[in-house]
Amino acid sequence: MGSNPLNLLIRFLLELTALIALGFWGWRNGEGAFRYALAIIIPVIIAAVWGTFAVPDDPSRSGSAPIAVAGYLRLAIELTVFCLAIWALYDTKFVKSSWIMGAVVAVHYMVSYDRIMWLINQ
Repeated sequence: MGSNPLNLLIRFLLELTALIALGFWGWRNGEGAFRYALAIIIPVIIAAVWGTFAVPDDPSRSGSAPIAVAGYLRLAIELTVFCLAIWALYDTKFVKSSWIMGAVVAVHYMVSYDRIMWLINQ
């Protein structure tokens, strides 16, 4: 179920939403030229971490792992990014959006229980 195309699309949209939320948080909390830097650098760093640290042969990804990590660490990275994005939405006064994103993330991980178990066992 975790590698179902619809579930992969939802996860991809959640990833994009997280990057946008974190970039927006940087924009709102920076001043002057620093706001531009934060709005760009934060999502770039998060995307780099997301794409670099992976579990080899993860069926929900390309299978490649530039830096191989244990499944529980990959799961922790994912949850950390999503939690940071939810917090960023909340902190920028998009409270309803933060609750919606939190609910979608929770449902996504409940539906992806098979992937969660696979990650934990890697």
